[in-house]
Amino acid sequence: MQEGDVAPDFELQDNNGDIIKLGSFRGKKNVVLCFYPKNHLFACPSKLVFKNAKSTISVNPQIMASDSVLFAISIDTVEDQKKFVAEYNIPYLHLSDPKKITCKTYAGLNLAGLAKRSTFIINKEGKVAKIFRRIDVDSHGNEIVTALKNL
Repeated sequence: MQEGDVAPDFELQDNNGDIIKLGSFRGKKNVVLCFYPKNHLFACPSKLVFKNAKSTISVNPQIMASDSVLFAISIDTVEDQKKFVAEYNIPYLHLSDPKKITCKTYAGLNLAGLAKRSTFIINKEGKVAKIFRRIDVDSHGNEIVTALKNL
């Protein structure tokens, strides 16, 4: 997938158990999709997940103000997503992709079968406007805001 491509539609359950359909935002909102490996991993990767969450939480009001919505996506179950969002008081929805179809389509999978850390910004027309494949977890929230301003 490359910038300028039409974003493939998907339907995934969020941490509340509701179905989120990407196509329902077309013509209405920009969509930010943040893919990450898993909520709780042993050692360092787990800390990266939380650092990245903190970075995006800090700019969530700016993302919302830019007529955009943010979703985090991993292979975790709906129940795991619900616990993670509650544990860290995350203000945006986490989507569950246990079949790994959306993660594979967008982010690709690593050797362990987990989503590669990446972010896709989809504009209101449903096209991929920006792809971040190398994520600096400390500054990624600000990178997202800057990319949204440049749409």
